[in-house]
Amino acid sequence: MACPGGIARILVSAALVAATLAGESVNGNILITRKLTRRKVTPAVATYQRGAFAELGRDETGDALSWERSHVVIWIEGQANSARTTPAAAASLEQSGRRFVPDLLAIPVGSTVSFPNLDPIFHNVFSLSKPKSFDLGNYPKGDTRKVVFSRPGIIYLGCHLHPNMAAVIVVTPGECVKAGPDGRFSLDGVEPGSWTVVAWHRTAGFYRKRVEVLPNRGAHVEFLIPVGVESPGPEIAEGN
Repeated sequence: MACPGGIARILVSAALVAATLAGESVNGNILITRKLTRRKVTPAVATYQRGAFAELGRDETGDALSWERSHVVIWIEGQANSARTTPAAAASLEQSGRRFVPDLLAIPVGSTVSFPNLDPIFHNVFSLSKPKSFDLGNYPKGDTRKVVFSRPGIIYLGCHLHPNMAAVIVVTPGECVKAGPDGRFSLDGVEPGSWTVVAWHRTAGFYRKRVEVLPNRGAHVEFLIPVGVESPGPEIAEGN
């Protein structure tokens, strides 16, 4: 029979292994002090609209800076950035109110995105972006098309039938998050070590900061956009 001390040591070792596998957290803030994006106001009735009426979704409301902060995507550069493998996700980007909802989606590489048409009119989804170029054709309400995003990169979307419609999908090598309206974010499962944290905003571009992730402490990082020093570099490094 094992002694109580031996059992305690086993339990402690198991806890340490579990903590190592879980990884650390990189927490941070996105600081934006002025409006960056010139928003388009969509006309209530477009000259290109024919047939059934589709109610127009609402334009931006509320605090403009909260909107800007919630449109920043953050990730850690490189594929082997996590103590656990980041699984591919299944996400949805709707066509509703003659808009893409949401207009910004952040997913890990290998994820599948569905594009359901919820409007009583035909829609189209296409992209000419280098990491993923496609055209899903025109399809009616109730239909859904799907696309698998197998390469990291920034994917700009449009609709051939409704020029006002635009959205972006950010595909990253590992875990990615969007900042909250208050600018806060957290990346979990990061191995201790030195890493480059990337923040991307459609208008301001790419920003990178090097952080040291410490065992049992993680790391904290802040991005000041657009006052900080922009690092253009490659769009999204694919890692090793």
